[in-house]
Amino acid sequence: MPTHAHAWPGGPFGPPPAPPRSAVRRLLVPVGVLAGVAAAFAYVGTVDPNEPGHYPVCPLLRFTGIYCPGCGGLRSAHAFVHGDLPAALGANALAVIGYGVFAVVMALWLIRAARGVPMRLALSPAWSWGIGAVLALFTLVRNLPFGSALAP
Repeated sequence: MPTHAHAWPGGPFGPPPAPPRSAVRRLLVPVGVLAGVAAAFAYVGTVDPNEPGHYPVCPLLRFTGIYCPGCGGLRSAHAFVHGDLPAALGANALAVIGYGVFAVVMALWLIRAARGVPMRLALSPAWSWGIGAVLALFTLVRNLPFGSALAP
């Protein structure tokens, strides 16, 4: 038996804990993600998706005539950036809900990163199936005559 407790790397109880990261390093990734999303929204806010030729056409809509859950998302983001919430909801209501969910998750991530608490976002299978069901139902309803208010 070794006479020194640290005769091998990490000692008898595993590797030593990592030194605490600085606030700048902890905030680097969430701030980078937020900057990327803000840049994308700024671009969509500047380059109007209502004018043809700036963005590709949704392949599902082009080849089948069916609105996917993302159809109208760019027009929704454009209207949202310009503060026109009714137009944003009319273009894609689910996307507007997604903007709100993203804002909450980003706020939590930034707060936790500033405090040095890791952010772990793990969805249970029930949540994953629930989100999938909402997307499928939204897609179905927006393509039926009575759900035309959800179509872009």
